[in-house]
Amino acid sequence: MQFGRTYEEFEVGAVYKHWPGKTVTEYDDHLFCLITMNHHPLHLDSHYAEEATQFGKNVVVGNYVYSLLLGMSVPDVSGKAIANLEVESLRHVAPTFHGDTIYGETTVLDKRESTSKDDRGVVHVETVGYNQDGKVVCIFRRKVMVPKQSYLDARGGEQPGRPAPQPDKNWPGDRAPSTS
Repeated sequence: MQFGRTYEEFEVGAVYKHWPGKTVTEYDDHLFCLITMNHHPLHLDSHYAEEATQFGKNVVVGNYVYSLLLGMSVPDVSGKAIANLEVESLRHVAPTFHGDTIYGETTVLDKRESTSKDDRGVVHVETVGYNQDGKVVCIFRRKVMVPKQSYLDARGGEQPGRPAPQPDKNWPGDRAPSTS
């Protein structure tokens, strides 16, 4: 399974459809609000949302939707990233509600080689998130510094830092036991 891409693997205009989607639960939304200290009643108080808002129900906090889409994009976009450089824009286009399923896709807008180091480049992407009905709920653009293949080769290949299994003299057989 691929996890991220090198600079050479990105093509301007390519679209990566992130899979699977994620159904947002009330628990997901409330936990995210509480751990980020966002106590706005629109997200946490169903009575308030029903009585005092145009939506008539809780709205999922936008930063959760953004974070979810960012995470969905990692295997396709930034799994090999050296750094996330910039979030250029972030728009919440429509509300997300408990029970909605979010899907995402990312388009490569541009790419350029680094001006300071020849073993990396910068990729400019736009991620669009939409719900089970195809309604766009969130759009953001970001720039990611990604390695060239030469960067990975110099650091041990596709999975730098991953140790090889070592035999255990107290374990029968030639290999260390599998933990799966």
